[in-house]
Amino acid sequence: MPLLEPKPGALRPRGTAAPAPDRVPEHLAGGTPPALRAELSELLGAEKVLWKVSDLVRYATDASPYRFVPQVVVVAEDIDDVSAVLSYAHGKQREVVFRAAGTSLNGQAQGEDILVDVRRHWAGVEVLEEGRRARIRPGTTVFRANAALARHGRILGPDPASAVACTLGGVVANNSSGMTAGTTRNSYRTLSSLTLVLPTGTVVDTADPLADEELARAEPGLCRGLMDLKREIEADPALVARIRAKYEIKNTTGYRLDAYLDGTTPVEILRGLMVGSEGTLGFIAEVVFDTLPLDRELTSALLFFPSLPAAAAAVPLFNDAGALAVELMDGNTLRASVSVAGVPADWARLPKDTAALLVEFRAPDAAGRAEYERRAAAVLPALRLVAPVASVTNAFTGDPAVIAGYWKARKAFVTAVGGARPPGTTLITEDFAVPPSRLAEACEALLALQAEHGFDAAVAGHAAHGNLHFLLAFDAAEPADVDRYASFMDAFCHLTVERFDGSLKAEHSTGRNMAPFLELEWGPKAVDLMWRTKRLLDPDSVLAPRVLLDRDPLAHLRGLKTIPRVEEVADPCIECGFCEPTCPSGDLTTTPRQRIVLRREMTRQRPGSPVLAELLDAYGYDAVDTCAGDSTCMLACPVGIDTGALMRDFRHRRHGPREERAAELAALRFRAVEAGARLAVAASGKITHALGDRVLEAVTGAARKAVRPDLVPEWLPRLPGAAARRLPATRRVGAAAVYYPACVNRIFGGPPGEPGPSLPEAVVAVSERAGKPVWIPRDVAGTCCATIWHSKGYEAGNRLMANRIVEAAWGWTAGGRLPLVVDASSCSLGLAREVVPFLTADNLALHAELRIVDSVVWAAEELLPRLEVRRTVGSAVLHPTCSTRHLGDEAQLRAVAGACAAEVVVPDDAGCCAFAGDRGMLHPELTASATAREAAEVREREFDAYLSANRMCEVGMDRATGRPYHSVLVELERATRP
Repeated sequence: MPLLEPKPGALRPRGTAAPAPDRVPEHLAGGTPPALRAELSELLGAEKVLWKVSDLVRYATDASPYRFVPQVVVVAEDIDDVSAVLSYAHGKQREVVFRAAGTSLNGQAQGEDILVDVRRHWAGVEVLEEGRRARIRPGTTVFRANAALARHGRILGPDPASAVACTLGGVVANNSSGMTAGTTRNSYRTLSSLTLVLPTGTVVDTADPLADEELARAEPGLCRGLMDLKREIEADPALVARIRAKYEIKNTTGYRLDAYLDGTTPVEILRGLMVGSEGTLGFIAEVVFDTLPLDRELTSALLFFPSLPAAAAAVPLFNDAGALAVELMDGNTLRASVSVAGVPADWARLPKDTAALLVEFRAPDAAGRAEYERRAAAVLPALRLVAPVASVTNAFTGDPAVIAGYWKARKAFVTAVGGARPPGTTLITEDFAVPPSRLAEACEALLALQAEHGFDAAVAGHAAHGNLHFLLAFDAAEPADVDRYASFMDAFCHLTVERFDGSLKAEHSTGRNMAPFLELEWGPKAVDLMWRTKRLLDPDSVLAPRVLLDRDPLAHLRGLKTIPRVEEVADPCIECGFCEPTCPSGDLTTTPRQRIVLRREMTRQRPGSPVLAELLDAYGYDAVDTCAGDSTCMLACPVGIDTGALMRDFRHRRHGPREERAAELAALRFRAVEAGARLAVAASGKITHALGDRVLEAVTGAARKAVRPDLVPEWLPRLPGAAARRLPATRRVGAAAVYYPACVNRIFGGPPGEPGPSLPEAVVAVSERAGKPVWIPRDVAGTCCATIWHSKGYEAGNRLMANRIVEAAWGWTAGGRLPLVVDASSCSLGLAREVVPFLTADNLALHAELRIVDSVVWAAEELLPRLEVRRTVGSAVLHPTCSTRHLGDEAQLRAVAGACAAEVVVPDDAGCCAFAGDRGMLHPELTASATAREAAEVREREFDAYLSANRMCEVGMDRATGRPYHSVLVELERATRP
């Protein structure tokens, strides 16, 4: 055992309550049943089979109120894997559910047997016909696909609020639409073709001219059955009329029966049926979309009304004026949105009955926008608007930042309201549609029904299309509360169908919570056709049984998940999954959502449970050690949950007194530590030059085994050499700023083999050149921004160094009169924000007077206007760091890079490199996984310069791509050198 191996018990939940009724049963402590695991491992390869109980738990949750624990998780790499799993399931009478992003709100991404991950290896976008079409793999997020299309002035039709996280496979499988798609821009209307794998393993490319011929040979019974059902439907005029009427408004309840009317061949019918089929009829392996123009000329307004019905009554006026989006938000939604960064704080004081409409017009050019502005202005005088708080303007604007803020508040509906729910309660998201002309009436009826059942739900929705969402919170562990929810649901479904002839699911798809009410909406004849469709395509019911069709009238109450209390920072999490695409460890171990899900399961278990013991044993590496700690999850989370901070706290809990004391001594004697580190880097360079990398790899490998892998870095090839012992000479007199070279730039030099200058030399030179000279204090050695200790959870060392650097900076800057320029973005973030909780009261006051400026901001705002650019490179690829994003400095980074290169490219897949100081040396596999997609994109072509704004991120990207990354400040010095 390593010398400083942490004990898993240190992470045991504190103050656990009684065991939860939905806890994972103890017979699953060993994970997947051995026979099932062995058979699938032999079939697919052991690396594709996730079998530990921690794997099963982290895949048991999606964004819905349900939780079902799979028996095994398969990470499929290609269609052959999918076909093999389906064949195995048929032979063994097993069930299969496909899961991509897990953002579904009705339990569609959960299964109780074999769960197949089709996200990890299924991303990719191919832009076709100059953007008019796009071929997209099912694990690609809508956001990523639109980023590729935007360069061609195109966009996808579906635009769900979860676009940053949801994937196209799920969007098509659920016919998700969103704010602007309505009934004309959704997947059903804009999908050109798809490639699907039928439950039998037959692969169908609906774009293939020979597809019908080949399908007839492979599946003659299926082809006959589809055409028989088509003829039967078309022979019933009343049924045809009913089907057409149901799709005049948004509707995703049940199978898409109009596919039988719109398709003329079996393959065309299949194409339509697969949209909204929720993974119950086949696997969507690839889609080709017809794209739409990206109209960039916008005018938008957030208009406030005294009540929800008053806002709803205004919707037809904007529809008639040509608005593309009219979004409704009630008072509960608006007040909860205060938790979202950028939302005005005074919304918290909005009266209870207040409601708002977010109205947006989009045009291809300025003339079109002017016409829409004229139409919007004509509507406003007829409205009954209110301005109950100071931030309300009730005016249209074209300001992109203001418009983005409006949409950020609207898209955070589920997560912001969910985050504000009472702790320990389960969140239900409902989604229905009525004829738009009856929206105001539906709002009044919904409010009355909620009050009758004791709910005070939040309401929002796509008002232009008569589509409303509302959120209910209840305690799934309390039978009486479950009964209250059940009573409300029964009344709500009858109200929607019988009074409004509405859709019980407008865009979230049927799912588990609406399957029992399918016949209420559609009637027995149509539902019988849906069952026959299912039996025709999947006669053995292998795919996702009970997800869309279920004869159990209480199916929507089965599998409701409890939400036990955990650490306060994580309690607001509704397990939506918005954090997952940004997480650097997502393809290696766990995501922020999964870290919280696992924590909640620990709390559900009884003390001494073998499941708890297994979860704790896996959590150290899977959750704590492989968290980069970059906290980009906080930026992605609409309510700002910082799972990185939670993992740093867990690291602290695992430290013993001896380890904490050693870290504190390192801080106390950091001058010697810094000098020793620089000498070690210099010596290692000489060793590798003489003997190669294997000697140091062996030495560090042995040390990691003896001490602990999470404490001793692994030697990595391509590490930079040592920095110069002396920093550039500067003068205090006449300095415009104090320059603080970060300790990483005092230890490591630039890329191996690259010509100078060093980063400190470059910063000094360009500042002098711009007439804004900087001064480097002579006593910077031995100081640090404290991130070294902060990131690892060493509280005593962190506190010591945080106070030391603030006191030093106060003196260097003459009490804050000069700005402190910091040359590593992570250190800028550390000094500006992360040291604050660890400062004494006196030093907190000193810190408040400091002006901490990242060197990139210094260059963009103070130097560039005063510099002459004399030479530029043709192209540069730019890696924005996580800290740059946290600081909001991306625009300045792009500006500096843009001054140095004629073309600046930020990869579409750019994200956290996970090098995170030394974490990339402690766990190289983390950086390799985190950078895989970005590195592949960078290697697709050659660039003249590879730029970033943090030395260790540059090292990580250098290692990932094999390209020499360096600071954008070094490039600026070269570009402006006389």
